Amino acid sequence: MDRMLVVVFDNESKAYEGKKALLQLAGEGSIGVYGYAVLAKNADGSASVKQGDDVGPIGSLVGTSLGSLIGVLAGPVGLAVGASAGLLAGGTADINNAGIGYDFIDDVSKVLLPNGVAVIAEIDEEWTTPVDTRMEAIGGTVFRRALSEVKEQIHEENVAAMKADLAQLKAEHAKAHADRKAKLQEQINQLDSKIQAQLQSAKDRLDALQRKAQAKVQVLKDKAAEARAKAS
Repeated sequence: MDRMLVVVFDNESKAYEGKKALLQLAGEGSIGVYGYAVLAKNADGSASVKQGDDVGPIGSLVGTSLGSLIGVLAGPVGLAVGASAGLLAGGTADINNAGIGYDFIDDVSKVLLPNGVAVIAEIDEEWTTPVDTRMEAIGGTVFRRALSEVKEQIHEENVAAMKADLAQLKAEHAKAHADRKAKLQEQINQLDSKIQAQLQSAKDRLDALQRKAQAKVQVLKDKAAEARAKAS
């Protein structure tokens, strides 16, 4: 399952140890790591990307959720981006792009305080024990959330609500006097157009997710090949 992972530590040294453990788990095949960053929350409330993974030419695909989450966690004071600016390619400080809920952001923000450091990663994880065991041993607080679940739920709820409104308008139209029918029909047409636009948007998003899934598979293959080359 694709998940967004945030592990909060109380200092930079532990965070780098956590990042190393995360990559070791990936090397062992326990998880897959699509991309990561080490984010330090400064004393003034701003944030800095200390280290990050080079997601390569597909950064605009893989980097969107990760980059967006980094931007959101940086907070209103802003983000100082260093050599790892590529992680933000295609991403903005937009919780919708991150594909996770406000409750997740709130939970992390309560723990990621000034002078705290977080390892943020987009991962493929079948079970939670490997990551939790390693990170807790280092002193990290682990947060995770499956990607896209919230966005899809909101989309489905929006479409369902609009369809309910459309059914009500059609029922009124059937009973309305002639002078009212034209106005109701205009509202029906407008709402139907919005529903069709939402459905098309969902189709486009599904196509994009399929392309992203293919790109992620290639990322993991490339990382595995790189690991084997280093080991030989």
